[in-house]
Amino acid sequence: MPATHANLLVHETSPYLLQHADNPVHWHAWNAAALDLARETRKPILLSIGYSACHWCHVMAHESFEDAATAQLMNELFVNIKVDREERPDLDKIYQAAYQLLTGRSGGWPLTMFLMPDDNTPFYAGTYFPNTPRYNMPAFHEVLRGVAQSFHERRAEIQQQNESLRRALTVPPTHTTAQLTAAPLAGAYEFLARSYDAKYGGFGRAPKFPHPTHLERLLRHGAAQHDPVASGMALHTLRAMAQGGIYDQLGGGFCRYSVDAHWSIPHFEKMLYDNGPLLSLYCDAWRNSGDALFQNVALETAAWVIREMQAPDGGYYASQDADTEGEEGKFYVWTAHEVRAVLQDEAQYALFAGVYGLDGPANFEHRWNLRVNDAAAVVEQDALRVAREKLFAARERRVRPGRDDKIITSWNGLMIKGMAAAGRVFERADLIRSAEQALDFVRCTLWKDGRLFASYKDGRAHLGAYLDDYAFVIDAILELLQARWNDAEFRFALQLAEVLLMQFEDCESGGFFFTAHDHERLILRPKPFHDDALPSGNGIAAHVLVRLGHLLGELRYVQGAQRALQAAWHDINQAPHTCNAMLLALEELLTPGQTVIVRGSAAQLPVWQARCAHGYAPKRLCFAIPNDAALPAALASYAAAPSGVIAYVCSGTQCSPPVMELEKLAAVLRATAPDFNGTKSDV
Repeated sequence: MPATHANLLVHETSPYLLQHADNPVHWHAWNAAALDLARETRKPILLSIGYSACHWCHVMAHESFEDAATAQLMNELFVNIKVDREERPDLDKIYQAAYQLLTGRSGGWPLTMFLMPDDNTPFYAGTYFPNTPRYNMPAFHEVLRGVAQSFHERRAEIQQQNESLRRALTVPPTHTTAQLTAAPLAGAYEFLARSYDAKYGGFGRAPKFPHPTHLERLLRHGAAQHDPVASGMALHTLRAMAQGGIYDQLGGGFCRYSVDAHWSIPHFEKMLYDNGPLLSLYCDAWRNSGDALFQNVALETAAWVIREMQAPDGGYYASQDADTEGEEGKFYVWTAHEVRAVLQDEAQYALFAGVYGLDGPANFEHRWNLRVNDAAAVVEQDALRVAREKLFAARERRVRPGRDDKIITSWNGLMIKGMAAAGRVFERADLIRSAEQALDFVRCTLWKDGRLFASYKDGRAHLGAYLDDYAFVIDAILELLQARWNDAEFRFALQLAEVLLMQFEDCESGGFFFTAHDHERLILRPKPFHDDALPSGNGIAAHVLVRLGHLLGELRYVQGAQRALQAAWHDINQAPHTCNAMLLALEELLTPGQTVIVRGSAAQLPVWQARCAHGYAPKRLCFAIPNDAALPAALASYAAAPSGVIAYVCSGTQCSPPVMELEKLAAVLRATAPDFNGTKSDV
């Protein structure tokens, strides 16, 4: 609804905050001025956390935040603070944890928290509240009055609750010197196997999320243990997702999750942080199986990224909205009449309808969200390809979903890794170039004075970066360097690793805090070991430090990873399936992977590089480094040969004799491959 006055969010760059800049609510961003105002006026804080692509955030905004009467009540009783959870994942982690403690339920968005004005401790928690009583929930205006009354009349009781909450949030250090073992690797597999849906793929019941870290663990377990059952679970799930409605059958890319158990109807938002890991996974699935479906999905998803998610200056945008013109999924779904009108060929329509389910009942509010109903008919036939192209072109003329065009450093790390993997695996220079452009943007725009920024929008990089930003970008660089070597990028990875250790490590108890040592002081300093929608920053940090430590012979890196694993050891053993990123580091620490360094002229390297990349070998790193590269001292021992090509194959800190004949390389790779038996422990 048009508003007569803009609030203070008009000065922000976040698309989500700007969506609320014309609300009659007197919104503030989270900053010192807003927190000071709450203390000075002794009003409780109403904290609302959401994000641009969130459907129910839009619903609550339309019902309540755009309503003059509700806004008047909010302004009268509270200091109102709006937070973009993508820009401030530190605040989101804290208050989602508090929500779970206060309610006993898992949280979500929009997150609605009521905080004490003096110390920002939450005393009442909710998510979406309707404007009238429904869904077994009170109306939002009733909640506002009830919370304000409790704040004024039950202060002693609230204070007692707050003390208990703060104690519960402050987890005591869990550092241990216990020997690290492989037991959690087996435990994670056993849990995933029990919760696996053998019929539809995935885990558990609806709603169903892709859970990339679960699928990666199954693929790696299958490779390590030579277990086709474990690999089969992952591959079946990836096929089911690729053929389901969670995947955009015309334009590529995956939606956030499926509302049903069989992947048919998604929540239509597309998030960069889902698609980056899924792109990497589909590359791995193709290397594991050779199934052309996985290659097609990876390349279509990469094409969507370049077409719709890459900014002209190189960085990747954050997300695409679930809604179009106020209606969820409107951009993606079809009526049979619309499809017939576009195709204008009854035989072509019959073929398309049979493959994508239009010859059966509508599956989404009298329309069809496309999914593959007849997988056997999906072959490279021209009529089907032409039909898809016609429908894609017609869809491009529709009103597009909103796009959150801020650039988030950590999410860019995930997508740079995915694009680099796809470019390397499928020998696509354009995808490697896309990844290069995004990393160049991070280096040139989000890296200033030896520190990263977390977010960029409209020419402004701001907010000190978090653990995930550093860890995910290092991981991305290691993938991109395998596609082609770049001296400056390698030095950048080492700079990031040093900041990781200096600014984020808990030097007393081990592990890495989510925020840097000089970050704003909040009611909690999280040190997350569990994966959520993203892999654990601690896990990826430990994993890349192990890999860099073995590559460089740098004991500090390996020891930092070991301390993180020991700090997380209780959590890992309690629920290993929720700590899959930590298990990557554990697996590589217990049985070091292969590192292959190939030296030669730029013209000679590609064929050797291709030999290293053959097959699914998740614990192998291969760097093809031209003879004229300016190597750091730690890599100087990998000298170029007087002529021809030379390859060094190492496991941990032990290297085999150099190989100078391409025919011998495959044999050496097989002979030195890590043989993980599930029981060995070297730590």
